[in-house]
Amino acid sequence: MSTRRSVRPVHALAGVLLAAAVTLTGCGANDTGDSSSAQKAAGPEAGVAQPAEDAKAGAGASGSKASTAPKPSVNRIIRTATLTVQVKNVPKALDQARTATENAGGYLSDETTVRDEDSSEQTRVVLRVPVDEYDDVLAGLQGAGKLLERTAKAQDVTDQVVDVESRITSQRASVIRVRELMDRATNLSDVVTLEGELSRRESDLEALLAQQASLKDRTSMATITLTLSEQPVSAGKEDDDPGFVDALAGGWDAFVTMLRWIAIAFGAVLPFAAVLALILFVWLRLLRPRRRAGRPVRPSESEREEAERV
Repeated sequence: MSTRRSVRPVHALAGVLLAAAVTLTGCGANDTGDSSSAQKAAGPEAGVAQPAEDAKAGAGASGSKASTAPKPSVNRIIRTATLTVQVKNVPKALDQARTATENAGGYLSDETTVRDEDSSEQTRVVLRVPVDEYDDVLAGLQGAGKLLERTAKAQDVTDQVVDVESRITSQRASVIRVRELMDRATNLSDVVTLEGELSRRESDLEALLAQQASLKDRTSMATITLTLSEQPVSAGKEDDDPGFVDALAGGWDAFVTMLRWIAIAFGAVLPFAAVLALILFVWLRLLRPRRRAGRPVRPSESEREEAERV
């Protein structure tokens, strides 16, 4: 009997302790709920107090997550080439190059045609072709005539593409964070500050998107600058021995040049010669006869002797 009586108080004590623990737990939960509800109630004031810091913290967290993103399995490479080809007929070769580019899924982005003093035509075109068709189109273009010059470059921009994509992800998260803060803001000064911050971050995001589009275009489409000429663009200085025809042509050019200079000199002297001729004519026809008429006539020696004899 004594054993049963001693066991009952122990069970009673355990029940009391369990009830106290449950009570304490409930109070702690209520305190936590009250504190969270208080934070929610004070959210518009307390949460907007440091909008820039919260947005930067969110952007930093997103940036750290995006920086760990794996690199793409395909390398991003910008391919460019420059060709100079001598052909017999520039318009025909240009049509063939345009057709080959369009058949490959590309297009002609720029064209410049000039004609030199010898009536030789020269055309410079910029072609954009898909990267997969780059080698085939390049081989076809350089086989259209005599290849004078070729330059090909390949620039790997995989790291740059990954960096831009990561920054875009971070910037988008930052813009979303600032918009959330604007929804919670009630103070006018905080709203104005957040609007300026949102405008700046959206502008940065647009710049990153434009950079991403440019990288995508340059890595997906190769650029080929093609120069078609009927004569070598930069002919070497090869001095061949002159022949009879060359000597005859040179002599004729010298003779024509001499005649031209003589004509120029005659044209320059002609006005002065005309004035001198006019002065001489006036002197001989008008002035000189008058001077002779005004002078007395002197007898000759024979007349003097006859006069003295008489």
